[in-house]
Amino acid sequence: MTTIRLTMAQALVRWMAAQRIAHDGAIVPYFAGVWAIFGHGNVAGIGEALAASEDVLPTYRAHNEQGMAHAAIAFAKQTRRGRAMACTTSIGPGATNMVTAAALAHVNRLPVLFLPGDVYASRRPDPVLQQIEDFADATVSANDCFRPVSRLFDRITRPEQILDALPRAMAVLTDPAACGPVTLCLCQDVQAEAYDYPENFFAERVWRIRRPRPDTAELAALVEAVRAAKAPLIVAGGGVLYSRAENVLADLAAATGIPVAETQAGKGALAWDHPAGLGSIGVTGTSTANRAAEAADLIVGVGTRLQDFTTGSRTLFAGKRLVQVNVAPFDGGKHGAEPVIGDAREVLSALGEALGEWQCEDRWITANADAVADWNRAWDAATAPTGALPSDAQAIGAVWRTGGDDRTVVCAAGGLPGELHKLWRSRVPGSYHVEYGFSCMGYEIAGGLGVKLADPARDVVVMVGDGSYLMMNSELATSVMLGLKITVVLLDNRGYGCINRLQQGTGGRPFNNLLADAAHVALPDIDFATHARSLGATAEKVAGVAELEAALARASASPASYVIVMDTDPAITTDAGGHWWDVAVPEVSDRAEVRAARADYDKRISGEIA
Repeated sequence: MTTIRLTMAQALVRWMAAQRIAHDGAIVPYFAGVWAIFGHGNVAGIGEALAASEDVLPTYRAHNEQGMAHAAIAFAKQTRRGRAMACTTSIGPGATNMVTAAALAHVNRLPVLFLPGDVYASRRPDPVLQQIEDFADATVSANDCFRPVSRLFDRITRPEQILDALPRAMAVLTDPAACGPVTLCLCQDVQAEAYDYPENFFAERVWRIRRPRPDTAELAALVEAVRAAKAPLIVAGGGVLYSRAENVLADLAAATGIPVAETQAGKGALAWDHPAGLGSIGVTGTSTANRAAEAADLIVGVGTRLQDFTTGSRTLFAGKRLVQVNVAPFDGGKHGAEPVIGDAREVLSALGEALGEWQCEDRWITANADAVADWNRAWDAATAPTGALPSDAQAIGAVWRTGGDDRTVVCAAGGLPGELHKLWRSRVPGSYHVEYGFSCMGYEIAGGLGVKLADPARDVVVMVGDGSYLMMNSELATSVMLGLKITVVLLDNRGYGCINRLQQGTGGRPFNNLLADAAHVALPDIDFATHARSLGATAEKVAGVAELEAALARASASPASYVIVMDTDPAITTDAGGHWWDVAVPEVSDRAEVRAARADYDKRISGEIA
């Protein structure tokens, strides 16, 4: 057997560079690059290996470890789990800074490879700089924080262990059901240790994401359920997009008249003006989709994990026959559903073939078409400028009107995702990129960077509130440094407006959310435009929707990242649509408003109020 002597880090990097994936009709490198912030725990080991391999595995420098991990995750989401990136840090705070991002990837079932440095396997210098010492367990390090938020966790304590660990990692990253973050902790002394690796370990390998076909009996039961239904409804989740099943879904819906509602992750599965498209569903759903769910006698979830925002905290689909089409058995049986385990495209194709000429009843098709017309009028009212302090909805309308098919909106947390879910009109898949599984503040700008890296031709517009911007904005500088232009629309409502509304909706007084309601000696007058310019972006502040639209035109013409700041009203949300969300209200309180909210809550959870 021919061998080659390499350090563990050199071998790892060489192996990563050799992995290929069948993606969009071509064979391409699976790993698009490595995000790295170096410290003593990785600079001499993996840092040296990456520096020698820039021509085959690019390395990108970020400004914040969590931010770079968000960028890597957004890259994977935008490629529909077709490709991935890796992230490496030192052993201490650099590593733990990525734990939040690992949780985000875990919740959203997105592939990313975490390569944090770790303590010395030899324990020779213990305790090394930044080492966590567990008095009762000497094997614990800070990286054990990754265990509950990794699909696969391993600690490399010998250089030859990567011969087994790396193929296992790729098997998870490319598995449609088990997909998620993989963490390989790299002991810093082992990174530098040499081993005689088999040369064939570094041979180019092509991976393919499998498409499991459904069980015959489960498929037959689904076909029978649809044929028997008077009012069926499909709920399209992210699995539709990851499976690239949008065309099959569109054809099925057009042929049968079965209406389609979309989850946050599934938004964009149908074009907004598809005849069977009802828009978003659930807590942030359109009135059209939610009424259809209430009237439906059969709900067919496709590629959705049935998060509470989708199901209205398990009230929207209550009492309905529920079938779950999902590649993951874990999700297939949720909420008492009848499972159909298989790839979304394979199942939908088989369903369409089996249904043949079958169509929904005309009254069901007509009722949903009339409801869509009503919703479109509500959309016009919500997004139309009024001359007053703008709402988030009016800002969304401006961003949508000024963009084309190549525009992708990026968002994550606060009130904006709910408004976007209702109001953004997706023209094509990939035009809506909202992280709402973990709803992580600070994802937005870093996520926009990852989207642009995944698809440089897209016009990436990040919509972010002032609160989320202040939590993490450093990757704006990275976008400038890398020449990956993004446009940021920063809506300043002077605090955490979404939670302020929720606080009052559950009977609480305004407290500690808006800046004016928090402890302060002086309210900060934050100049976001100047701050953005200090990071290298072009920036301006506008007043009103007309000025926003004009600024968006200037941003489109700009070659560099561009930030537009606009003040918005923290109290206004779109009244149309929506559904109840289970947020527990205190059973005992001195406030009459809380007691009233609890009384209403008790009626809802008992079913007295639907």
